[in-house]
Amino acid sequence: MLERVLGQLPGTCSVGELVHLWQRGVLDDETCGCGNPFSRCPFWQEVGYRAFAGWPASLARRMVELQPRVDRTRHVPALALGVHPGTRRTDLMEYVTTFVRLYQAISDATGGAVLIDSSKHPSLAFCLWTDHRLDLRIVHVVRDSRGVGYSWTKEVRRPESAEGAALMTRYSPARSALLWGGHNACFVLLAALGARSHLLRYEDFVSDPARTSTALACFADVPVGSGSLDFIDGRSVRLSPSHTVAGNPMRFRTGDVVLRKDDDWRTRLPRKDRWSITALTAPLLLRYGYLGRRGR
Repeated sequence: MLERVLGQLPGTCSVGELVHLWQRGVLDDETCGCGNPFSRCPFWQEVGYRAFAGWPASLARRMVELQPRVDRTRHVPALALGVHPGTRRTDLMEYVTTFVRLYQAISDATGGAVLIDSSKHPSLAFCLWTDHRLDLRIVHVVRDSRGVGYSWTKEVRRPESAEGAALMTRYSPARSALLWGGHNACFVLLAALGARSHLLRYEDFVSDPARTSTALACFADVPVGSGSLDFIDGRSVRLSPSHTVAGNPMRFRTGDVVLRKDDDWRTRLPRKDRWSITALTAPLLLRYGYLGRRGR
């Protein structure tokens, strides 16, 4: 939702989770946020032509092959230290250079818009951070780990998949707590290493989307002039179609959408799961203001 809202600002372009473009877009030909299959989306066909003279399946398969070699959380320590043994440095350069060419093509196709890539993998952020050709700005969005844990237990269908039969990934509460802690710790480390980062709590965005969107626009050097936020009215936002290649099914939503804080976990997450997630993530919950008086 945050990506879609920011993508409404003049001079920006939201593209979804590009980390999944190679498999879900190029190879699986899943549906773009505009409603067309990836292979028949005019926007992505122009981008592919500019970047790679088309979308060769061999390139997509190569990126899917490279991803586990360099773009995984287990590689974050090496990326942070700049230690790339064996052929990993070559693999990393090839992987990142392909993303740079992709980003440049999107920028050219949109007249130099600021790109909003909602990929959530901290390892991808670390990979991109190694290349000084990119002006990387990281929006570190956090949500209460109990809410995240409950969300990961839900059964949500992916309508863009074949016949809409595939489900979004699900995790147990304990595993989601470990992932939440690990991923957030990675983003904290990346900011400590000097990456430009802006911390935003999900709850603060939902309560005041106009204020938080303005702050993020300033962070990204996107001018906010008169009328730039006319699509926001209190907690209601008006969404236009976008060319998002992957992400939450809400990327297909258009028109007026009312934002509300989802606190269902407080009554629907079993008490034992709530306590286990709290215990596993307590240090960062405290850091982000989810424990103590503010948390209550």
